[in-house]
Amino acid sequence: MTTNKSVLAWIDEMKELVQPDKLVWIDGSEEQLEALRAEACSTGEMHKLNQEKLPGCYLHRTAVNDVARVEDRTMICSKKEEDAGPTNHWMDPEKAYKMLYDIARGSYKGRTMYVIPYSMGPVGSPLAKIGVELTDSIYVVLNMAIMTRVGQKVWDTLGDSTDWVKGLHCKCDIDAEKRYIMHFPEDNTIISVNSGYGGNVLLGKKCFALRIASYLGKNEGWMAEHMLILGIENPKGEKKYVAAAFPSACGKTNLAMLIPPEGYKKKGYKVWTVGDDIAWMRKGPDGRLWAINPENGFFGVAPGTNMKSNPNALISTQKGTIFTNVVQNLDDNTVWWEGLDKNPPEHALNWKGEPWNGKTSEEKGAHPNSRFTAPAKNCPCISDEFDSTSGVPISAIIFGGRRAQTTPLVYQSRDWANGVFVGSIMASETTAAAAGAVGVVRRDPMAMLPFCGYHMGDYFKHWFEMGDVLGDKAPKIFNVNWFRLDDEGHFIWPGFGDNFRVLEWIIKRCEGEVDAQETAIGYVPYAEDINLEGLDFSLETLKSILYVDNEQWKKEAEGITEFYKKFGDKLPAQLAAQLDSLKARLDK
Repeated sequence: MTTNKSVLAWIDEMKELVQPDKLVWIDGSEEQLEALRAEACSTGEMHKLNQEKLPGCYLHRTAVNDVARVEDRTMICSKKEEDAGPTNHWMDPEKAYKMLYDIARGSYKGRTMYVIPYSMGPVGSPLAKIGVELTDSIYVVLNMAIMTRVGQKVWDTLGDSTDWVKGLHCKCDIDAEKRYIMHFPEDNTIISVNSGYGGNVLLGKKCFALRIASYLGKNEGWMAEHMLILGIENPKGEKKYVAAAFPSACGKTNLAMLIPPEGYKKKGYKVWTVGDDIAWMRKGPDGRLWAINPENGFFGVAPGTNMKSNPNALISTQKGTIFTNVVQNLDDNTVWWEGLDKNPPEHALNWKGEPWNGKTSEEKGAHPNSRFTAPAKNCPCISDEFDSTSGVPISAIIFGGRRAQTTPLVYQSRDWANGVFVGSIMASETTAAAAGAVGVVRRDPMAMLPFCGYHMGDYFKHWFEMGDVLGDKAPKIFNVNWFRLDDEGHFIWPGFGDNFRVLEWIIKRCEGEVDAQETAIGYVPYAEDINLEGLDFSLETLKSILYVDNEQWKKEAEGITEFYKKFGDKLPAQLAAQLDSLKARLDK
């Protein structure tokens, strides 16, 4: 419990609004969580799975109309519309509060209000922040207890401070027409109504950790980024850390939990996962950029996760995990999803809870966006520094996208300013998985387009400011593209664990151990400097995916010019200058 006046006053105000029958303070204890699991199972909100095969694991099904983030109903409510920028949906805060309060009013009648105190990042870390989420969903409580650090220690750390983020979640009627996920960055407030799906209701996730935190970071001089954090350990036991940003469907989780190729493993190389999704970074006492993962668990997409694509992620789900919208195998009360293995169950319930036979059904059993919420501690390669209050020092920042041509396997930016340019032009070509035409280039700067809590032009400016603050201790910036295609449409680079070979080159560049060749876009490896030992892959093929085609990049520059127009006079002059310099180098 807490005596924090700002917290208590807000809870009283919200109680009056939503009118719960009772109030429960979440203390994070196993006893309390176990009681809530039992209650959720008794009402059918959750289903207990086979405790011998999947100890501590449960299944949840969302409403059929509530299965993913709703970007068109996710808004930034800043006083001035221009502060939200052209890439966010905006609503006037006064109008938004009135609308939300009208929807939420009395919605907890007959329900319980759960008060969740949570820390984003290790409790007490100077890089961490505190939030309080009010919810009427046990599913939310149990997920937040996995995804964040919950309990009395959070209240103790907060003390009397007013520096915390308010989060109100109301299931209401799960009415898609009245579903809103609203952010008030100037008020440190998030309100979510009419959803029960994780991405919309676990308010510590994208809502706080990126949209609110990016705004806080701009004002307080740090960075909240949509980045994995991983450590690379060499045979001498030395560890270097990188942070990397990728748009969706570009292998981010796979890279975060990468297993080095056999030859590297035998020599003693290791990879350590610090985070799979979000990085909070600030200048440390030594002048370098230090990062924490503000989360405590993984909220991963289930379909396609298997022992080949990502063994560490799959192993992470084998205890203490909540599965959402996957198949329930009735033969042994376990779970299944497309891409797990080639043996779909015949006696099963699909993600909607309907009878399903995987051998004969035309329909998929698991929803394409079905999820697992797993404790990070379950991951076999979780870093020793995972709970470190000081975080880890970042040597390199890596941007990536999915490009069939144009972008080489890897290149290094010329300097920090050029690296900001490289991040700002990040793009992926649409695949069959995305709605609409295939092969269309979609820009997603720093993979933050849906998650930046303020004007993206100001966000770019903040990156330049951070470069000034860090000076010569700033991480080196790189771009990777695992997705080059041959003429038949097959991937050329093997990817997965072999991406370690590229990471090795990146670290060597940070340490000044290898040279690189200058091109119009930046520094590209000499093919001989990427280790192909144990890989059936020719030097000539490697050279082909390291080649920079200036004619293709001239077309790319036209696309960048068009994209930049979106930001009007808020586009930092440094980015316009970077684009002009690129065009000049391409014309040489």
